[in-house]
Amino acid sequence: MEDRGGYGQFCPVAMASEILCSRWTTLVVRELLCGATRFNDVRRGVPRMSPALLSKRLKELERAGIVRTIRNANGIVEYHLSAAGEDLRPIILGIGFWGQRWVESRLSLKNLDPSLLMWDMRRNLNPQPLPPKRCTIQFLYPELPPSRQNWWLVVDAGQVDLCGFDPGFEVDLLVTASLRSMTAIWMGLTLVRHEVDAGRVSLDGDPKIARAMQQWLGLSPFAAEQRRVQ
Repeated sequence: MEDRGGYGQFCPVAMASEILCSRWTTLVVRELLCGATRFNDVRRGVPRMSPALLSKRLKELERAGIVRTIRNANGIVEYHLSAAGEDLRPIILGIGFWGQRWVESRLSLKNLDPSLLMWDMRRNLNPQPLPPKRCTIQFLYPELPPSRQNWWLVVDAGQVDLCGFDPGFEVDLLVTASLRSMTAIWMGLTLVRHEVDAGRVSLDGDPKIARAMQQWLGLSPFAAEQRRVQ
Protein backbone atom coordinates (compact mmCIF):
# COMPACT_ATOMS: atom_id res chain seq x y z
CA MET A 1 0.00 0.00 0.00
CA GLU A 2 1.39 3.37 -1.00
CA ASP A 3 1.80 5.91 1.77
CA ARG A 4 0.03 9.10 0.63
CA GLY A 5 0.39 10.92 3.93
CA GLY A 6 1.74 14.45 3.79
CA TYR A 7 4.93 15.70 5.37
CA GLY A 8 3.08 18.07 7.68
CA GLN A 9 5.44 20.96 6.93
CA PHE A 10 4.71 24.41 5.54
CA CYS A 11 8.09 24.55 3.75
CA PRO A 12 7.58 24.94 -0.04
CA VAL A 13 10.02 22.05 -0.62
CA ALA A 14 7.80 19.79 1.47
CA MET A 15 4.63 21.01 -0.22
CA ALA A 16 6.05 20.50 -3.71
CA SER A 17 7.40 17.09 -2.73
CA GLU A 18 3.92 15.95 -1.71
CA ILE A 19 2.91 16.42 -5.36
CA LEU A 20 6.06 15.42 -7.24
CA CYS A 21 7.76 12.74 -5.16
CA SER A 22 5.23 9.96 -5.60
CA ARG A 23 6.68 7.02 -7.53
CA TRP A 24 6.78 7.63 -11.31
CA THR A 25 5.40 11.18 -11.10
CA THR A 26 8.55 13.00 -12.25
CA LEU A 27 8.92 10.55 -15.14
CA VAL A 28 5.34 11.19 -16.24
CA VAL A 29 6.08 14.92 -16.18
CA ARG A 30 9.28 14.22 -18.15
CA GLU A 31 7.25 12.52 -20.89
CA LEU A 32 4.83 15.45 -21.10
CA LEU A 33 7.75 17.88 -21.26
CA CYS A 34 9.17 15.81 -24.13
CA GLY A 35 5.98 16.38 -26.11
CA ALA A 36 3.84 13.30 -25.38
CA THR A 37 0.16 14.23 -25.23
CA ARG A 38 -1.69 10.93 -25.56
CA PHE A 39 -1.96 8.23 -22.92
CA ASN A 40 -0.28 5.53 -25.01
CA ASP A 41 2.60 7.84 -25.98
CA VAL A 42 3.21 8.72 -22.33
CA ARG A 43 3.12 5.03 -21.50
CA ARG A 44 5.74 4.19 -24.13
CA GLY A 45 8.15 6.40 -22.19
CA VAL A 46 7.40 4.56 -18.92
CA PRO A 47 6.93 0.96 -20.17
CA ARG A 48 7.24 -0.62 -16.72
CA MET A 49 4.47 1.52 -15.26
CA SER A 50 1.03 -0.09 -15.16
CA PRO A 51 -1.76 1.64 -17.11
CA ALA A 52 -3.83 1.91 -13.92
CA LEU A 53 -1.06 3.70 -12.04
CA LEU A 54 -0.35 6.00 -14.99
CA SER A 55 -4.03 6.96 -15.12
CA LYS A 56 -3.93 7.64 -11.39
CA ARG A 57 -0.84 9.82 -11.62
CA LEU A 58 -2.27 11.84 -14.51
CA LYS A 59 -5.43 12.49 -12.49
CA GLU A 60 -3.34 13.55 -9.50
CA LEU A 61 -1.35 15.94 -11.68
CA GLU A 62 -4.59 17.33 -13.09
CA ARG A 63 -5.98 17.92 -9.59
CA ALA A 64 -2.73 19.67 -8.67
CA GLY A 65 -3.12 22.03 -11.62
CA ILE A 66 -0.03 20.71 -13.41
CA VAL A 67 -1.85 18.89 -16.22
CA ARG A 68 -4.99 19.81 -18.11
CA THR A 69 -6.95 17.46 -20.33
CA ILE A 70 -8.29 18.40 -23.75
CA ARG A 71 -10.51 16.37 -26.05
CA ASN A 72 -9.32 16.89 -29.62
CA ALA A 73 -11.41 17.05 -32.79
CA ASN A 74 -11.39 13.25 -33.03
CA GLY A 75 -12.69 12.88 -29.50
CA ILE A 76 -9.35 11.61 -28.16
CA VAL A 77 -8.26 12.85 -24.73
CA GLU A 78 -4.91 14.65 -24.74
CA TYR A 79 -2.80 15.70 -21.78
CA HIS A 80 -1.12 19.09 -21.80
CA LEU A 81 0.99 20.83 -19.21
CA SER A 82 -0.40 23.98 -17.65
CA ALA A 83 1.78 27.02 -16.95
CA ALA A 84 2.61 25.39 -13.61
CA GLY A 85 3.62 22.21 -15.44
CA GLU A 86 5.83 24.05 -17.93
CA ASP A 87 7.46 25.79 -14.96
CA LEU A 88 8.78 22.35 -13.95
CA ARG A 89 10.97 22.12 -17.08
CA PRO A 90 14.18 23.51 -15.51
CA ILE A 91 13.59 21.39 -12.41
CA ILE A 92 13.18 18.11 -14.33
CA LEU A 93 16.09 18.96 -16.63
CA GLY A 94 18.16 19.87 -13.58
CA ILE A 95 17.51 16.45 -12.06
CA GLY A 96 18.60 14.85 -15.34
CA PHE A 97 21.78 16.86 -15.60
CA TRP A 98 22.60 16.09 -11.95
CA GLY A 99 22.10 12.38 -12.63
CA GLN A 100 24.31 12.52 -15.72
CA ARG A 101 27.06 14.29 -13.76
CA TRP A 102 27.03 12.29 -10.56
CA VAL A 103 25.28 8.90 -10.86
CA GLU A 104 27.75 6.11 -11.55
CA SER A 105 27.40 5.01 -15.18
CA ARG A 106 27.67 1.33 -14.27
CA LEU A 107 24.51 1.71 -12.20
CA SER A 108 22.70 3.41 -15.08
CA LEU A 109 23.69 0.66 -17.50
CA LYS A 110 22.04 -1.98 -15.31
CA ASN A 111 18.66 -0.58 -16.35
CA LEU A 112 18.52 -1.77 -19.95
CA ASP A 113 15.23 -1.65 -21.84
CA PRO A 114 15.16 -1.88 -25.66
CA SER A 115 11.65 -0.44 -26.06
CA LEU A 116 12.48 2.63 -23.96
CA LEU A 117 15.85 3.11 -25.67
CA MET A 118 14.35 2.92 -29.16
CA TRP A 119 11.46 5.23 -28.22
CA ASP A 120 13.92 7.81 -26.90
CA MET A 121 16.07 7.46 -30.02
CA ARG A 122 12.99 7.95 -32.22
CA ARG A 123 11.91 11.21 -30.63
CA ASN A 124 15.42 12.69 -30.55
CA LEU A 125 16.61 11.55 -33.99
CA ASN A 126 17.93 14.33 -36.26
CA PRO A 127 16.83 13.69 -39.87
CA GLN A 128 19.06 16.43 -41.35
CA PRO A 129 22.23 14.31 -41.93
CA LEU A 130 20.19 11.57 -43.67
CA PRO A 131 19.57 11.42 -47.45
CA PRO A 132 16.42 13.25 -48.67
CA LYS A 133 14.47 10.03 -49.16
CA ARG A 134 12.79 7.45 -47.01
CA CYS A 135 15.47 5.79 -44.88
CA THR A 136 14.90 2.56 -42.99
CA ILE A 137 17.38 1.72 -40.26
CA GLN A 138 17.18 -1.65 -38.55
CA PHE A 139 18.64 -2.28 -35.09
CA LEU A 140 19.44 -5.85 -34.12
CA TYR A 141 20.23 -6.80 -30.51
CA PRO A 142 21.35 -10.47 -30.81
CA GLU A 143 21.46 -11.19 -27.08
CA LEU A 144 17.75 -10.45 -26.55
CA PRO A 145 14.85 -12.89 -26.97
CA PRO A 146 13.71 -13.13 -30.62
CA SER A 147 10.57 -11.08 -30.00
CA ARG A 148 12.65 -8.11 -28.79
CA GLN A 149 15.74 -8.38 -31.00
CA ASN A 150 14.66 -6.32 -34.01
CA TRP A 151 13.57 -2.68 -34.22
CA TRP A 152 13.18 -0.37 -37.19
CA LEU A 153 13.37 3.42 -37.44
CA VAL A 154 11.71 4.73 -40.60
CA VAL A 155 12.58 8.33 -41.48
CA ASP A 156 10.45 9.90 -44.21
CA ALA A 157 9.98 13.61 -44.99
CA GLY A 158 11.39 14.57 -41.59
CA GLN A 159 9.03 12.26 -39.69
CA VAL A 160 10.37 9.35 -37.66
CA ASP A 161 8.38 6.18 -36.95
CA LEU A 162 9.41 3.31 -34.68
CA CYS A 163 8.39 -0.24 -35.60
CA GLY A 164 8.73 -3.37 -33.53
CA PHE A 165 7.91 -5.42 -36.62
CA ASP A 166 9.30 -5.44 -40.15
CA PRO A 167 7.72 -2.48 -41.98
CA GLY A 168 8.46 -4.13 -45.32
CA PHE A 169 10.83 -1.45 -46.65
CA GLU A 170 14.32 -2.05 -47.96
CA VAL A 171 16.79 -1.59 -45.10
CA ASP A 172 19.32 1.17 -45.76
CA LEU A 173 21.44 0.43 -42.69
CA LEU A 174 21.58 -2.55 -40.34
CA VAL A 175 22.99 -1.76 -36.90
CA THR A 176 23.96 -4.89 -34.96
CA ALA A 177 24.94 -4.15 -31.39
CA SER A 178 24.61 -5.19 -27.79
CA LEU A 179 21.87 -3.33 -25.96
CA ARG A 180 24.45 -2.16 -23.44
CA SER A 181 26.63 -0.59 -26.16
CA MET A 182 23.72 1.24 -27.81
CA THR A 183 22.49 2.48 -24.44
CA ALA A 184 25.98 3.73 -23.59
CA ILE A 185 26.14 5.59 -26.93
CA TRP A 186 22.71 7.11 -26.34
CA MET A 187 23.73 8.27 -22.86
CA GLY A 188 26.88 9.92 -24.19
CA LEU A 189 29.19 7.52 -22.32
CA THR A 190 30.93 6.46 -25.55
CA LEU A 191 30.90 7.20 -29.28
CA VAL A 192 29.68 5.18 -32.25
CA ARG A 193 33.18 4.95 -33.75
CA HIS A 194 34.63 3.67 -30.47
CA GLU A 195 32.07 0.88 -30.24
CA VAL A 196 32.58 0.00 -33.93
CA ASP A 197 36.36 -0.10 -33.48
CA ALA A 198 35.94 -2.31 -30.41
CA GLY A 199 33.75 -4.74 -32.37
CA ARG A 200 30.70 -4.16 -30.19
CA VAL A 201 28.72 -2.44 -32.97
CA SER A 202 28.66 -3.33 -36.66
CA LEU A 203 27.16 -1.19 -39.43
CA ASP A 204 26.10 -2.79 -42.73
CA GLY A 205 24.55 -0.84 -45.58
CA ASP A 206 24.76 2.67 -46.98
CA PRO A 207 28.25 3.95 -46.01
CA LYS A 208 27.11 7.60 -45.92
CA ILE A 209 24.35 6.83 -43.42
CA ALA A 210 26.79 4.73 -41.40
CA ARG A 211 29.42 7.49 -41.29
CA ALA A 212 26.84 10.06 -40.17
CA MET A 213 25.33 7.87 -37.44
CA GLN A 214 26.76 9.90 -34.55
CA GLN A 215 25.10 13.00 -36.05
CA TRP A 216 21.63 11.62 -36.81
CA LEU A 217 21.33 9.25 -33.86
CA GLY A 218 18.89 10.53 -31.26
CA LEU A 219 20.99 10.93 -28.13
CA SER A 220 19.83 11.70 -24.62
CA PRO A 221 19.34 15.44 -24.05
CA PHE A 222 21.84 15.01 -21.20
CA ALA A 223 24.49 13.22 -23.29
CA ALA A 224 26.72 16.28 -23.67
CA GLU A 225 26.92 16.81 -19.92
CA GLN A 226 30.38 16.06 -18.56
CA ARG A 227 30.50 13.35 -15.91
CA ARG A 228 32.24 14.18 -12.66
CA VAL A 229 34.17 12.04 -10.22
CA GLN A 230 33.43 12.31 -6.53
